[in-house]
Amino acid sequence: QVQLVESGGGLVQAGGSLRLSCAASGRTFSSYAMGWFRQASGKEREFVAAVRSGISTYYAHSVKGRFTISRDNAKNTVYLQMNSLKPEDTAVYYCAARISGRLESLDYDYWGQGTQVTVSS
Repeated sequence: QVQLVESGGGLVQAGGSLRLSCAASGRTFSSYAMGWFRQASGKEREFVAAVRSGISTYYAHSVKGRFTISRDNAKNTVYLQMNSLKPEDTAVYYCAARISGRLESLDYDYWGQGTQVTVSS
């Protein structure tokens, strides 16, 4: 069992930055691929970024070049650095963990409770 707790969300002006953190429980964190997803009000949950147990990273086209995902296996934590934020980035952001499978699909094994990010224009 893996528990995930996100933090770092908030209100920021367009063009600003936020860093989200996701702390994971368990001793096998390094074995999991970690992903970030987001869900805007009235819309479906969508893939944002993911990092495999190594260093390979993957991004949605809409955030590539602005967001950076990273992980610290010693701290059981995955981060999402978000720069040049836009109003359309407003959503609840979720982290998720999986052992295998397609990183951009929604069928992750474990999910956090989400953290709200609001970008004002």
